[in-house]
Amino acid sequence: MAKYLLLKHYRGAPAAVNDVPMDQWTPEEISAHVQYMRDFAARLEGTGEYVDGQALAPEGAWVRYDGEGRPPVTDGPFAETKDLIAGWMVIDVDSYERAVELAGELSAAPGAGGKPIHEWLEVRPFLAAQPNVTECH
Repeated sequence: MAKYLLLKHYRGAPAAVNDVPMDQWTPEEISAHVQYMRDFAARLEGTGEYVDGQALAPEGAWVRYDGEGRPPVTDGPFAETKDLIAGWMVIDVDSYERAVELAGELSAAPGAGGKPIHEWLEVRPFLAAQPNVTECH
């Protein structure tokens, strides 16, 4: 089994087919979307492929170490739009092909008008082993 991170973006990915921003959805449309996500996760829990998932608020800040004895430096919240993550799900599946298949299903969550969003999801494998330091230089 291999773990993959499925990333949902607020903005920055190619436009979805049903590209109506969530802040313009009705409460019923939001409820249907959230229920789809819950049902999807529950189905994957049943097959042993679900690890974890969370939705994220759009607020946030960049943080960096600023030296011994000094407080961390923050900047923001001014995230680049390509870096604005809406949420994530971790799956543990037999193959990359299965990860892509599940990401495709997740992409069909309903949005405005109850129609599938067909949003783009980023599929990222977990690093299986530490990289060889000599290969990184």
